[in-house]
Amino acid sequence: MTVLLGNRYQTTDLLGVGGTASVYRAVDRNLQRDVAVKIFNATTSDDDDYRRQHTETILLSTLNHPGLVTLHDAGMHEDQEGRTSGFLVMELVDGEDLRQLLKRGALPADDVAQLGADLADALAYIHSEGVVHRDVKPANILMFHSGDNGTRLYPKLTDFGIARMVEATTATAAGATIGTANYLSPEQAKGDTVDERSDIYSLGLVLLECLTGEKAFPGPVVEAALARLLRDPEVPESLGPEWVALLRRMTARDPSLRPDAHDVALQLRSQNDDRAESRPGAPDAGGMRSSPGAGPDRGDDGDALTGGAITGGVVTGNVRIPHPPARAPRIS
Repeated sequence: MTVLLGNRYQTTDLLGVGGTASVYRAVDRNLQRDVAVKIFNATTSDDDDYRRQHTETILLSTLNHPGLVTLHDAGMHEDQEGRTSGFLVMELVDGEDLRQLLKRGALPADDVAQLGADLADALAYIHSEGVVHRDVKPANILMFHSGDNGTRLYPKLTDFGIARMVEATTATAAGATIGTANYLSPEQAKGDTVDERSDIYSLGLVLLECLTGEKAFPGPVVEAALARLLRDPEVPESLGPEWVALLRRMTARDPSLRPDAHDVALQLRSQNDDRAESRPGAPDAGGMRSSPGAGPDRGDDGDALTGGAITGGVVTGNVRIPHPPARAPRIS
């Protein structure tokens, strides 16, 4: 059954159902575009669910980053039985979430580094705005192509339902454990106060799962939550020294030992750059690519190249860009 929300948004397909809300594809009648609509379960103004809905609405309205799902509109809807529900209208990310992608197995390390850097950038942004997500997990990471000619998938972090402002009062009871058991930080598992370093731990578990295809802390809720209090996640040496060192820092049980999100993004982008330079045909130290059949320092016509200068004499494929003239021609 379709629903018309705010006399503007016509729901079409059900995209997903959670504990407190359902998400639908909808058509914005005013702008004639597809959107995603999150319709919350009916609540009263004095319960935790209502406060979480309000928190998510306010947070999303203040955040703007390419790694986050954008909020377009919000409103209230009264159903045929007189129950009132809030709804959010967001950009529609047409693609799988990371949880669905991981059902097919582990991802290539280069892709994980790119994905992790994008997510770390998004977390660095929300942390700079004083926001802690508190539920970083594959199901809350939507994957999309930038267009028909897109060369890779981009992640967008969604579901700020249990996020909170770092300095604000929590929207839940003191000591309550909030988050998804498989990706909780140790401080979340203990019900302690959390800050942005909790998101770093959760992101570390997500990246580890992307690389290995296995959850670091599987099993029932209580077992999974308690496991991280007793041991660190197993990071296989086969991932290589850079990954091992980074993931162990991100998932340190002591929050003070974890890097911040910006540092994570820088290291992951550096890893990708180093791998690119080591591939055949990658730029050399001077910034040029080797041309098949040409010597390392000479062009196809035998002229010496400029040792990395980009002003001429550079061979690219079968096209040679000549050196510029020694002096500009006269114009008379």
